[in-house]
Amino acid sequence: MKRILTTILITYGLLGCNKQMQLPVTPTSNPVKPAPAYADNLTYLALGDSYTIGEAVDAPKSFPYQLAAQLKLAGHLTGNPDIIARTGWTTGELINAINASGTASKKYSIVTLLIGVNNQYRGNSKDVYRTEFIQLLNTAITYADGNKNHVFVVSIPDWGSTPYANGYDRNKIAADIDAFNTIAKTETDKQGVAYVDITTISKKAATDASLNASDGLHPSAAMYNLWVNAIAPVVLSHL
Repeated sequence: MKRILTTILITYGLLGCNKQMQLPVTPTSNPVKPAPAYADNLTYLALGDSYTIGEAVDAPKSFPYQLAAQLKLAGHLTGNPDIIARTGWTTGELINAINASGTASKKYSIVTLLIGVNNQYRGNSKDVYRTEFIQLLNTAITYADGNKNHVFVVSIPDWGSTPYANGYDRNKIAADIDAFNTIAKTETDKQGVAYVDITTISKKAATDASLNASDGLHPSAAMYNLWVNAIAPVVLSHL
């Protein structure tokens, strides 16, 4: 009798343990998050000078990289941009660099062009600037596989608003920059290409030191972010 009772107690205990082990399972969300869905996969070429390479800031802080990041956030997968640009280049030097780059056959989803500040700084001919700008704009359109809706011209910023311009005639700089920008906008409009004015934004550097890079001449990452906030909506509206 004692052995039977012991067996019953052991069996009951095991059943009790099993009941305790069968805890209710609470449904949880899938721990594996699906990759975000992108509308397309964009390639991007940026043509220009120091403002395009992001002189005095890290490459990811330059406006082409920040623009690519914003496009990705908006659902357009965009890799790191290809860049043909160098500090100090004029329109003529950019043309020469493109010709030497061996990229003539490459095609891109979007192309930006920002060039001319060094033409102004050196006092170069505005007529020559017009001729060379037209050539560069046509080259940008070719890189975009002939799709003018995917080419974006960015205006020349006003470096006269930076600390570097101390001792220069700031009013003359502003007037010169406006004259070169007028040429660029006129030729851009003729082609039916989008033109984004960031010159007005660049003038904020005169009253906000955080918008200047450490060299006192070029834009900071924060300034480039302001530019991209103006450029990105235009690009997105054309995709």
